[in-house]
Amino acid sequence: MQGLMMNAPLNISALIRHADRFHGDTEIVTRLVEGGIHRYTYSDAHRRSRQLANALASLGVKSTDRIGTLAWNTHRHFEIYFAMSGIGAVCHTINPRLFPEQITYIVNHADDSYVFFDLTFLPLVEKLAPHCRGVKGWVAMTDKAHMPESSLDLLCYEQLVNGHSDHMEWPEIDEGAASSLCYTSGTTGNPKGVLYSHRSTLLHAFGACLPDALGLSARDVVLPVVPMFHVNAWGLPYSAPLVGAKLVFPGAQLDGASLMELFESEKVTLSAGVPTIWLGLLNHVKSQGVRFGTLKRTVIGGSACPPAMIRTFEDDYGVQVLHAWGMTEMSPLGTVNTFKSRHLDWPEAERQALQNKQGRVIFGVDMKIVDDEGLELPRDGQAYGDLMVRGPWICREYFKGEGGDPLRDGWFPTGDVATLDQDGFMQITDRSKDVIKSGGEWISSIDLENTAVAHPDVHEAAVIGVAHPKWDERPLLIVVREPGATVTREALLAFFEGRVAKWWIPDDVVFVDALPHTATGKLLKTKLREDFGRHKLPGT
Repeated sequence: MQGLMMNAPLNISALIRHADRFHGDTEIVTRLVEGGIHRYTYSDAHRRSRQLANALASLGVKSTDRIGTLAWNTHRHFEIYFAMSGIGAVCHTINPRLFPEQITYIVNHADDSYVFFDLTFLPLVEKLAPHCRGVKGWVAMTDKAHMPESSLDLLCYEQLVNGHSDHMEWPEIDEGAASSLCYTSGTTGNPKGVLYSHRSTLLHAFGACLPDALGLSARDVVLPVVPMFHVNAWGLPYSAPLVGAKLVFPGAQLDGASLMELFESEKVTLSAGVPTIWLGLLNHVKSQGVRFGTLKRTVIGGSACPPAMIRTFEDDYGVQVLHAWGMTEMSPLGTVNTFKSRHLDWPEAERQALQNKQGRVIFGVDMKIVDDEGLELPRDGQAYGDLMVRGPWICREYFKGEGGDPLRDGWFPTGDVATLDQDGFMQITDRSKDVIKSGGEWISSIDLENTAVAHPDVHEAAVIGVAHPKWDERPLLIVVREPGATVTREALLAFFEGRVAKWWIPDDVVFVDALPHTATGKLLKTKLREDFGRHKLPGT
Protein backbone atom coordinates (compact mmCIF):
# COMPACT_ATOMS: atom_id res chain seq x y z
CA MET A 1 0.00 0.00 0.00
CA GLN A 2 1.39 3.39 -1.02
CA GLY A 3 0.91 6.57 0.98
CA LEU A 4 -1.54 9.09 -0.43
CA MET A 5 0.74 12.12 -0.46
CA MET A 6 1.70 14.43 -3.29
CA ASN A 7 4.78 13.42 -5.23
CA ALA A 8 6.50 16.81 -5.49
CA PRO A 9 10.10 16.48 -6.72
CA LEU A 10 12.86 18.04 -4.64
CA ASN A 11 14.11 20.67 -7.08
CA ILE A 12 16.70 23.36 -6.32
CA SER A 13 14.46 25.98 -7.95
CA ALA A 14 12.03 25.48 -5.04
CA LEU A 15 14.58 27.11 -2.71
CA ILE A 16 14.82 30.43 -4.52
CA ARG A 17 11.07 30.45 -5.23
CA HIS A 18 10.37 29.95 -1.51
CA ALA A 19 12.85 32.67 -0.53
CA ASP A 20 11.19 35.05 -3.01
CA ARG A 21 7.65 34.37 -1.82
CA PHE A 22 8.21 34.37 1.93
CA HIS A 23 11.50 36.24 2.48
CA GLY A 24 11.39 38.46 -0.59
CA ASP A 25 12.61 41.62 1.13
CA THR A 26 15.56 39.93 2.89
CA GLU A 27 18.86 41.36 1.69
CA ILE A 28 21.72 39.79 -0.21
CA VAL A 29 24.84 41.96 0.11
CA THR A 30 28.02 41.64 -1.99
CA ARG A 31 31.40 43.30 -1.91
CA LEU A 32 31.92 43.61 -5.67
CA VAL A 33 35.07 42.52 -7.43
CA GLU A 34 34.91 45.85 -9.32
CA GLY A 35 34.71 47.73 -6.02
CA GLY A 36 31.85 48.97 -3.86
CA ILE A 37 28.91 47.22 -2.22
CA HIS A 38 25.91 45.78 -4.06
CA ARG A 39 22.56 45.27 -2.31
CA TYR A 40 19.38 43.62 -3.43
CA THR A 41 16.82 41.11 -2.18
CA TYR A 42 15.82 37.48 -2.62
CA SER A 43 13.03 38.68 -4.90
CA ASP A 44 15.58 40.50 -7.05
CA ALA A 45 17.84 37.44 -7.12
CA HIS A 46 14.96 35.22 -8.20
CA ARG A 47 13.97 37.62 -10.97
CA ARG A 48 17.53 37.87 -12.30
CA SER A 49 18.02 34.10 -12.05
CA ARG A 50 15.03 33.67 -14.37
CA GLN A 51 16.46 36.27 -16.74
CA LEU A 52 19.79 34.42 -16.74
CA ALA A 53 18.01 31.12 -17.35
CA ASN A 54 16.37 32.63 -20.45
CA ALA A 55 19.76 33.99 -21.54
CA LEU A 56 21.31 30.54 -21.20
CA ALA A 57 18.53 29.06 -23.31
CA SER A 58 19.23 31.70 -25.98
CA LEU A 59 22.86 30.54 -26.04
CA GLY A 60 21.67 27.01 -26.74
CA VAL A 61 22.32 25.63 -23.24
CA LYS A 62 20.29 22.47 -22.77
CA SER A 63 19.43 20.14 -19.92
CA THR A 64 22.50 18.21 -18.67
CA ASP A 65 24.97 20.70 -20.26
CA ARG A 66 27.82 21.57 -17.92
CA ILE A 67 28.54 25.26 -17.35
CA GLY A 68 31.75 26.20 -15.55
CA THR A 69 32.38 29.04 -13.11
CA LEU A 70 35.66 30.62 -12.02
CA ALA A 71 34.22 33.02 -9.50
CA TRP A 72 34.26 34.42 -5.98
CA ASN A 73 31.34 34.52 -3.57
CA THR A 74 29.07 37.16 -5.12
CA HIS A 75 25.41 37.75 -5.94
CA ARG A 76 26.10 36.92 -9.59
CA HIS A 77 27.59 33.56 -8.67
CA PHE A 78 24.51 32.98 -6.50
CA GLU A 79 22.26 33.69 -9.50
CA ILE A 80 24.22 31.25 -11.63
CA TYR A 81 23.71 28.50 -9.04
CA PHE A 82 19.93 28.72 -9.44
CA ALA A 83 19.65 29.62 -13.13
CA MET A 84 21.73 26.67 -14.30
CA SER A 85 20.27 23.94 -12.12
CA GLY A 86 16.80 25.48 -12.49
CA ILE A 87 16.70 24.62 -16.20
CA GLY A 88 18.33 21.22 -15.74
CA ALA A 89 21.88 22.23 -16.63
CA VAL A 90 24.79 21.43 -14.32
CA CYS A 91 26.60 24.19 -12.41
CA HIS A 92 30.29 23.25 -12.43
CA THR A 93 32.23 25.32 -9.90
CA ILE A 94 35.98 25.33 -10.61
CA ASN A 95 38.66 26.09 -8.04
CA PRO A 96 40.84 28.88 -9.54
CA ARG A 97 43.58 28.14 -7.02
CA LEU A 98 44.47 24.92 -8.79
CA PHE A 99 47.34 24.81 -11.27
CA PRO A 100 46.31 25.93 -14.78
CA GLU A 101 47.05 22.44 -16.09
CA GLN A 102 44.63 20.96 -13.55
CA ILE A 103 41.94 23.50 -14.44
CA THR A 104 42.37 22.73 -18.14
CA TYR A 105 41.96 19.05 -17.40
CA ILE A 106 38.84 19.70 -15.29
CA VAL A 107 37.14 21.96 -17.88
CA ASN A 108 37.82 19.45 -20.65
CA HIS A 109 36.87 16.43 -18.57
CA ALA A 110 33.58 18.06 -17.58
CA ASP A 111 32.91 19.08 -21.22
CA ASP A 112 31.98 22.60 -20.11
CA SER A 113 30.16 24.43 -22.92
CA TYR A 114 30.46 27.90 -21.33
CA VAL A 115 32.60 29.27 -18.50
CA PHE A 116 31.58 32.28 -16.37
CA PHE A 117 34.44 34.11 -14.65
CA ASP A 118 35.14 37.08 -12.39
CA LEU A 119 37.47 39.82 -13.67
CA THR A 120 40.18 38.68 -11.24
CA PHE A 121 40.65 35.56 -13.33
CA LEU A 122 40.91 37.13 -16.81
CA PRO A 123 44.67 36.41 -17.11
CA LEU A 124 43.98 32.80 -16.11
CA VAL A 125 41.11 32.50 -18.61
CA GLU A 126 43.29 33.83 -21.44
CA LYS A 127 45.83 31.09 -20.66
CA LEU A 128 43.17 28.39 -20.46
CA ALA A 129 41.10 29.26 -23.53
CA PRO A 130 43.44 27.88 -26.23
CA HIS A 131 43.50 24.52 -24.43
CA CYS A 132 39.74 24.31 -23.76
CA ARG A 133 38.44 23.97 -27.28
CA GLY A 134 35.07 22.57 -26.21
CA VAL A 135 34.14 25.85 -24.51
CA LYS A 136 31.82 27.82 -26.80
CA GLY A 137 32.07 31.08 -24.90
CA TRP A 138 33.64 32.85 -21.91
CA VAL A 139 31.36 35.15 -19.90
CA ALA A 140 32.87 38.01 -17.88
CA MET A 141 30.80 38.46 -14.70
CA THR A 142 30.58 42.24 -14.82
CA ASP A 143 28.71 45.09 -16.50
CA LYS A 144 29.42 46.82 -19.80
CA ALA A 145 31.32 49.69 -18.11
CA HIS A 146 33.85 47.27 -16.60
CA MET A 147 34.30 44.91 -19.54
CA PRO A 148 38.04 44.32 -19.96
CA GLU A 149 40.08 44.40 -23.12
CA SER A 150 40.97 40.87 -24.13
CA SER A 151 42.21 38.79 -27.01
CA LEU A 152 39.12 36.65 -26.44
CA ASP A 153 35.66 37.47 -27.75
CA LEU A 154 34.03 37.76 -24.33
CA LEU A 155 30.36 37.85 -23.42
CA CYS A 156 29.15 40.36 -20.80
CA TYR A 157 27.16 38.93 -17.89
CA GLU A 158 24.99 41.97 -17.24
CA GLN A 159 24.17 42.43 -20.92
CA LEU A 160 23.12 38.78 -21.07
CA VAL A 161 20.86 39.11 -18.03
CA ASN A 162 19.36 42.49 -18.91
CA GLY A 163 18.74 41.41 -22.50
CA HIS A 164 16.17 38.81 -21.49
CA SER A 165 12.77 38.67 -19.84
CA ASP A 166 12.19 37.25 -16.37
CA HIS A 167 9.03 35.56 -17.62
CA MET A 168 9.42 31.82 -17.10
CA GLU A 169 8.23 28.99 -14.90
CA TRP A 170 10.91 26.69 -13.60
CA PRO A 171 10.46 23.27 -15.21
CA GLU A 172 9.75 20.24 -13.04
CA ILE A 173 12.93 18.16 -13.04
CA ASP A 174 13.53 14.61 -11.93
CA GLU A 175 14.92 15.05 -8.42
CA GLY A 176 17.60 12.48 -9.17
CA ALA A 177 18.91 14.57 -12.06
CA ALA A 178 22.37 16.13 -11.83
CA SER A 179 22.45 19.69 -10.48
CA SER A 180 26.07 20.62 -9.80
CA LEU A 181 29.58 19.28 -10.21
CA CYS A 182 32.65 19.71 -8.00
CA TYR A 183 36.05 18.14 -8.51
CA THR A 184 38.10 16.84 -5.61
CA SER A 185 41.37 18.56 -4.87
CA GLY A 186 43.27 15.28 -4.73
CA THR A 187 47.00 15.57 -4.14
CA THR A 188 47.78 12.57 -6.36
CA GLY A 189 46.42 11.78 -9.81
CA ASN A 190 43.84 13.82 -11.68
CA PRO A 191 40.95 15.43 -9.77
CA LYS A 192 37.72 13.42 -9.83
CA GLY A 193 34.25 14.87 -10.31
CA VAL A 194 31.50 14.55 -7.71
CA LEU A 195 28.10 14.98 -9.37
CA TYR A 196 25.37 16.14 -6.99
CA SER A 197 21.64 15.75 -7.63
CA HIS A 198 18.70 18.05 -6.88
CA ARG A 199 17.54 15.57 -4.23
CA SER A 200 20.93 15.25 -2.51
CA THR A 201 21.35 19.04 -2.48
CA LEU A 202 17.99 19.75 -0.88
CA LEU A 203 18.33 16.98 1.69
CA HIS A 204 21.79 18.30 2.59
CA ALA A 205 20.37 21.83 2.97
CA PHE A 206 17.67 20.51 5.33
CA GLY A 207 20.28 18.60 7.34
CA ALA A 208 22.59 21.61 7.61
CA CYS A 209 19.81 23.80 9.02
CA LEU A 210 18.96 21.43 11.89
CA PRO A 211 19.43 22.88 15.41
CA ASP A 212 22.13 20.33 16.21
CA ALA A 213 23.92 21.13 12.95
CA LEU A 214 24.37 24.78 11.89
CA GLY A 215 21.02 25.87 13.35
CA LEU A 216 20.22 28.39 10.61
CA SER A 217 17.09 30.54 10.75
CA ALA A 218 15.52 33.64 9.20
CA ARG A 219 17.04 35.63 12.07
CA ASP A 220 20.60 34.88 10.91
CA VAL A 221 22.95 36.95 8.79
CA VAL A 222 25.29 34.50 7.06
CA LEU A 223 28.68 35.33 5.57
CA PRO A 224 30.22 32.31 3.81
CA VAL A 225 33.97 32.86 3.72
CA VAL A 226 34.42 29.34 2.41
CA PRO A 227 34.42 29.82 -1.38
CA MET A 228 31.46 28.88 -3.54
CA PHE A 229 33.98 26.88 -5.60
CA HIS A 230 34.78 24.75 -2.53
CA VAL A 231 31.96 22.18 -2.26
CA ASN A 232 29.37 24.89 -3.01
CA ALA A 233 30.42 26.95 0.03
CA TRP A 234 29.51 23.96 2.20
CA GLY A 235 25.91 24.24 0.98
CA LEU A 236 25.25 27.66 2.55
CA PRO A 237 23.94 29.24 -0.70
CA TYR A 238 21.19 26.60 -0.56
CA SER A 239 20.60 26.51 3.21
CA ALA A 240 20.24 30.30 3.57
CA PRO A 241 17.31 30.69 1.12
CA LEU A 242 15.70 27.58 2.62
CA VAL A 243 15.23 29.47 5.90
CA GLY A 244 15.34 33.04 4.56
CA ALA A 245 18.60 34.09 6.20
CA LYS A 246 20.31 37.26 5.01
CA LEU A 247 23.39 36.52 2.89
CA VAL A 248 26.60 38.56 2.81
CA PHE A 249 29.11 37.71 0.08
CA PRO A 250 32.72 38.91 0.62
CA GLY A 251 33.86 38.80 -3.00
CA ALA A 252 37.62 38.57 -3.49
CA GLN A 253 38.71 40.35 -0.29
CA LEU A 254 39.20 37.69 2.39
CA ASP A 255 41.79 39.42 4.57
CA GLY A 256 41.05 39.99 8.24
CA ALA A 257 40.37 43.72 7.95
CA SER A 258 37.93 43.35 5.03
CA LEU A 259 36.05 40.52 6.68
CA MET A 260 35.79 42.34 9.99
CA GLU A 261 34.39 45.40 8.24
CA LEU A 262 31.61 43.32 6.67
CA PHE A 263 30.92 41.43 9.90
CA GLU A 264 30.28 44.67 11.72
CA SER A 265 28.55 46.75 9.02
CA GLU A 266 26.13 43.94 8.04
CA LYS A 267 25.66 42.53 11.57
CA VAL A 268 26.78 39.03 10.63
CA THR A 269 25.71 36.32 13.11
CA LEU A 270 27.22 33.22 11.46
CA SER A 271 30.23 32.63 9.24
CA ALA A 272 32.08 29.61 7.91
CA GLY A 273 35.61 28.95 6.68
CA VAL A 274 38.86 27.03 7.02
CA PRO A 275 41.32 27.56 9.93
CA THR A 276 43.82 29.58 7.86
CA ILE A 277 41.16 32.24 7.19
CA TRP A 278 40.28 32.54 10.87
CA LEU A 279 43.94 32.81 11.80
CA GLY A 280 44.19 35.97 9.71
CA LEU A 281 40.96 37.36 11.15
CA LEU A 282 41.96 36.69 14.76
CA ASN A 283 45.37 38.30 14.20
CA HIS A 284 43.64 41.41 12.85
CA VAL A 285 41.13 41.57 15.71
CA LYS A 286 43.89 41.17 18.29
CA SER A 287 46.19 43.75 16.68
CA GLN A 288 43.37 46.33 16.48
CA GLY A 289 42.02 45.64 19.94
CA VAL A 290 38.45 45.25 18.64
CA ARG A 291 35.65 42.78 19.38
CA PHE A 292 32.85 41.15 17.39
CA GLY A 293 29.57 43.01 17.78
CA THR A 294 27.06 40.46 16.46
CA LEU A 295 28.97 37.31 15.45
CA LYS A 296 27.53 34.44 17.50
CA ARG A 297 28.97 31.33 15.90
CA THR A 298 31.49 30.29 13.30
CA VAL A 299 31.75 27.00 11.43
CA ILE A 300 35.35 25.79 11.11
CA GLY A 301 36.17 22.88 8.85
CA GLY A 302 38.24 21.88 5.82
CA SER A 303 41.02 20.74 8.15
CA ALA A 304 41.24 20.14 11.88
CA CYS A 305 40.69 23.27 13.93
CA PRO A 306 43.50 23.80 16.47
CA PRO A 307 42.12 23.69 20.04
CA ALA A 308 43.90 26.99 20.75
CA MET A 309 41.78 28.65 18.03
CA ILE A 310 38.56 27.28 19.55
CA ARG A 311 39.54 28.65 22.95
CA THR A 312 40.44 32.07 21.53
CA PHE A 313 37.09 32.43 19.76
CA GLU A 314 35.03 31.22 22.70
CA ASP A 315 36.95 32.42 25.78
CA ASP A 316 38.33 35.70 24.44
CA TYR A 317 35.53 36.80 22.12
CA GLY A 318 32.41 34.86 23.14
CA VAL A 319 31.92 33.32 19.68
CA GLN A 320 30.73 29.70 19.60
CA VAL A 321 32.85 27.45 17.39
CA LEU A 322 31.03 24.76 15.44
CA HIS A 323 33.84 22.36 14.65
CA ALA A 324 32.65 20.47 11.56
CA TRP A 325 33.87 17.76 9.20
CA GLY A 326 32.95 16.57 5.76
CA MET A 327 34.22 15.93 2.24
CA THR A 328 33.54 16.96 -1.34
CA GLU A 329 32.11 13.46 -1.75
CA MET A 330 29.67 14.19 1.12
CA SER A 331 28.19 17.47 -0.16
CA PRO A 332 30.11 18.05 2.30
CA LEU A 333 28.56 17.94 5.79
CA GLY A 334 29.05 14.82 7.94
CA THR A 335 29.50 15.96 11.55
CA VAL A 336 29.06 19.15 13.57
CA ASN A 337 30.29 19.54 17.13
CA THR A 338 27.22 20.42 19.19
CA PHE A 339 26.76 19.17 22.75
CA LYS A 340 23.96 17.13 24.22
CA SER A 341 22.39 18.52 27.39
CA ARG A 342 24.35 16.24 29.73
CA HIS A 343 27.64 17.49 28.29
CA LEU A 344 26.91 20.99 29.56
CA ASP A 345 27.43 19.80 33.14
CA TRP A 346 30.79 18.16 32.46
CA PRO A 347 33.96 19.67 33.94
CA GLU A 348 35.47 22.30 31.68
CA ALA A 349 38.49 20.19 30.72
CA GLU A 350 36.25 17.32 29.60
CA ARG A 351 33.98 19.64 27.62
CA GLN A 352 36.98 21.16 25.87
CA ALA A 353 38.34 17.71 25.00
CA LEU A 354 34.95 16.80 23.51
CA GLN A 355 34.78 20.05 21.54
CA ASN A 356 38.17 19.35 19.98
CA LYS A 357 36.62 16.40 18.15
CA GLN A 358 35.27 16.84 14.62
CA GLY A 359 31.71 16.61 15.90
CA ARG A 360 28.57 14.55 16.16
CA VAL A 361 27.03 12.66 13.25
CA ILE A 362 24.03 14.51 11.80
CA PHE A 363 20.89 12.79 10.55
CA GLY A 364 21.32 11.76 6.91
CA VAL A 365 24.80 10.35 7.46
CA ASP A 366 25.59 6.87 8.72
CA MET A 367 29.11 6.26 9.97
CA LYS A 368 31.32 3.45 11.21
CA ILE A 369 34.99 2.61 11.71
CA VAL A 370 36.56 -0.66 10.57
CA ASP A 371 39.84 -2.51 10.98
CA ASP A 372 42.19 -3.61 8.20
CA GLU A 373 39.95 -6.63 7.53
CA GLY A 374 36.84 -4.47 7.17
CA LEU A 375 35.34 -5.59 10.48
CA GLU A 376 33.44 -2.92 12.40
CA LEU A 377 35.17 -1.64 15.53
CA PRO A 378 33.42 -0.66 18.79
CA ARG A 379 31.96 2.84 19.18
CA ASP A 380 33.79 3.47 22.43
CA GLY A 381 35.79 6.59 21.60
CA GLN A 382 39.01 4.62 22.04
CA ALA A 383 39.30 2.20 19.13
CA TYR A 384 40.44 3.83 15.91
CA GLY A 385 40.10 2.57 12.37
CA ASP A 386 39.21 3.50 8.82
CA LEU A 387 36.20 5.82 8.70
CA MET A 388 33.32 4.72 6.42
CA VAL A 389 30.16 6.71 5.55
CA ARG A 390 26.93 6.31 3.61
CA GLY A 391 23.78 8.34 3.09
CA PRO A 392 21.56 10.16 0.59
CA TRP A 393 24.02 13.02 -0.05
CA ILE A 394 27.16 10.88 -0.30
CA CYS A 395 28.86 10.00 -3.60
CA ARG A 396 28.30 6.48 -4.93
CA GLU A 397 30.68 6.86 -7.89
CA TYR A 398 32.73 9.57 -9.58
CA PHE A 399 31.76 11.44 -12.74
CA LYS A 400 32.35 9.33 -15.86
CA GLY A 401 33.23 6.38 -13.64
CA GLU A 402 36.76 7.65 -12.94
CA GLY A 403 38.65 5.40 -10.54
CA GLY A 404 36.13 2.56 -10.75
CA ASP A 405 33.74 1.69 -7.94
CA PRO A 406 34.86 3.60 -4.81
CA LEU A 407 32.46 1.83 -2.43
CA ARG A 408 33.24 -1.06 -0.10
CA ASP A 409 30.16 -3.12 0.68
CA GLY A 410 27.98 -0.09 0.04
CA TRP A 411 30.05 2.27 2.22
CA PHE A 412 32.28 5.12 1.07
CA PRO A 413 35.83 4.95 2.50
CA THR A 414 36.79 8.47 3.54
CA GLY A 415 40.53 7.86 3.77
CA ASP A 416 40.48 9.11 7.37
CA VAL A 417 41.46 7.25 10.50
CA ALA A 418 39.09 8.09 13.34
CA THR A 419 37.47 7.16 16.63
CA LEU A 420 33.70 7.08 17.15
CA ASP A 421 31.76 6.98 20.42
CA GLN A 422 28.23 5.85 21.28
CA ASP A 423 26.91 9.44 21.12
CA GLY A 424 28.15 9.77 17.53
CA PHE A 425 31.11 12.04 18.32
CA MET A 426 33.84 11.39 15.79
CA GLN A 427 37.49 12.41 15.99
CA ILE A 428 39.90 12.27 13.07
CA THR A 429 43.24 10.99 14.28
CA ASP A 430 44.83 11.17 10.84
CA ARG A 431 44.49 10.64 7.14
CA SER A 432 45.19 6.98 6.44
CA LYS A 433 48.03 8.03 4.12
CA ASP A 434 49.44 10.47 6.73
CA VAL A 435 49.34 8.31 9.85
CA ILE A 436 52.76 7.66 11.39
CA LYS A 437 53.48 4.03 12.28
CA SER A 438 56.25 3.81 14.83
CA GLY A 439 57.21 0.35 16.08
CA GLY A 440 53.87 -0.99 14.84
CA GLU A 441 51.89 1.64 16.78
CA TRP A 442 50.05 4.64 15.31
CA ILE A 443 50.92 8.24 16.13
CA SER A 444 48.43 10.96 15.22
CA SER A 445 50.09 13.75 13.25
CA ILE A 446 47.00 15.91 13.85
CA ASP A 447 47.34 15.68 17.64
CA LEU A 448 51.02 16.62 17.40
CA GLU A 449 50.24 19.57 15.10
CA ASN A 450 47.53 20.82 17.45
CA THR A 451 49.92 20.61 20.38
CA ALA A 452 52.63 22.50 18.49
CA VAL A 453 50.37 25.41 17.45
CA ALA A 454 49.29 25.82 21.08
CA HIS A 455 52.79 27.20 21.69
CA PRO A 456 52.61 31.02 21.58
CA ASP A 457 55.64 31.27 19.27
CA VAL A 458 54.31 28.85 16.65
CA HIS A 459 52.34 30.28 13.74
CA GLU A 460 51.73 27.01 11.88
CA ALA A 461 52.98 23.45 12.14
CA ALA A 462 52.96 20.18 10.25
CA VAL A 463 54.11 16.69 11.19
CA ILE A 464 55.21 13.93 8.82
CA GLY A 465 56.74 10.52 9.34
CA VAL A 466 60.34 9.98 8.25
CA ALA A 467 62.25 6.72 8.01
CA HIS A 468 63.92 5.31 11.13
CA PRO A 469 66.16 2.20 11.14
CA LYS A 470 64.65 0.79 14.34
CA TRP A 471 61.10 2.14 14.61
CA ASP A 472 60.25 2.19 10.88
CA GLU A 473 58.95 5.77 11.14
CA ARG A 474 59.31 8.63 13.57
CA PRO A 475 57.58 12.05 13.60
CA LEU A 476 59.32 15.16 12.26
CA LEU A 477 57.86 18.54 13.27
CA ILE A 478 58.00 21.32 10.64
CA VAL A 479 57.28 24.78 12.05
CA VAL A 480 56.62 28.32 10.92
CA ARG A 481 57.47 30.69 13.79
CA GLU A 482 55.35 33.69 14.69
CA PRO A 483 56.89 36.93 13.35
CA GLY A 484 59.81 37.93 15.55
CA ALA A 485 59.74 34.70 17.58
CA THR A 486 62.98 32.84 18.28
CA VAL A 487 61.70 29.61 19.85
CA THR A 488 64.29 26.82 19.62
CA ARG A 489 64.09 23.14 18.75
CA GLU A 490 64.79 22.18 22.35
CA ALA A 491 62.09 24.49 23.74
CA LEU A 492 59.49 23.15 21.34
CA LEU A 493 60.24 19.50 22.09
CA ALA A 494 60.10 20.26 25.80
CA PHE A 495 56.66 21.82 25.24
CA PHE A 496 55.30 18.39 24.26
CA GLU A 497 56.28 16.81 27.59
CA GLY A 498 53.20 16.01 29.63
CA ARG A 499 50.91 16.92 26.73
CA VAL A 500 51.33 13.75 24.65
CA ALA A 501 52.71 10.26 25.30
CA LYS A 502 56.48 10.41 25.63
CA TRP A 503 57.05 8.07 22.69
CA TRP A 504 54.90 10.38 20.51
CA ILE A 505 57.21 13.39 20.96
CA PRO A 506 58.82 14.29 17.58
CA ASP A 507 62.42 13.31 17.09
CA ASP A 508 63.38 16.57 15.44
CA VAL A 509 62.17 20.05 14.45
CA VAL A 510 62.73 21.91 11.18
CA PHE A 511 61.94 25.64 10.93
CA VAL A 512 60.65 27.01 7.61
CA ASP A 513 59.34 30.34 6.32
CA ALA A 514 56.06 28.88 5.03
CA LEU A 515 54.20 25.59 4.67
CA PRO A 516 52.71 24.38 1.37
CA HIS A 517 48.92 24.14 1.11
CA THR A 518 46.45 22.59 -1.29
CA ALA A 519 44.04 24.77 -3.27
CA THR A 520 41.50 24.40 -0.46
CA GLY A 521 43.87 25.44 2.33
CA LYS A 522 44.87 22.01 3.63
CA LEU A 523 48.48 21.18 4.44
CA LEU A 524 50.13 19.60 1.41
CA LYS A 525 51.76 16.63 3.09
CA THR A 526 52.90 15.10 -0.21
CA LYS A 527 55.12 18.14 -0.84
CA LEU A 528 56.45 18.04 2.73
CA ARG A 529 57.29 14.34 2.39
CA GLU A 530 58.99 15.09 -0.91
CA ASP A 531 61.08 17.87 0.68
CA PHE A 532 61.78 16.35 4.10
CA GLY A 533 61.12 12.62 3.73
CA ARG A 534 64.89 11.92 3.67
CA HIS A 535 65.60 14.16 6.67
CA LYS A 536 68.28 12.60 8.86
CA LEU A 537 67.00 12.30 12.42
CA PRO A 538 69.39 12.85 15.34
CA GLY A 539 71.09 9.65 16.43
CA THR A 540 70.36 7.70 13.23
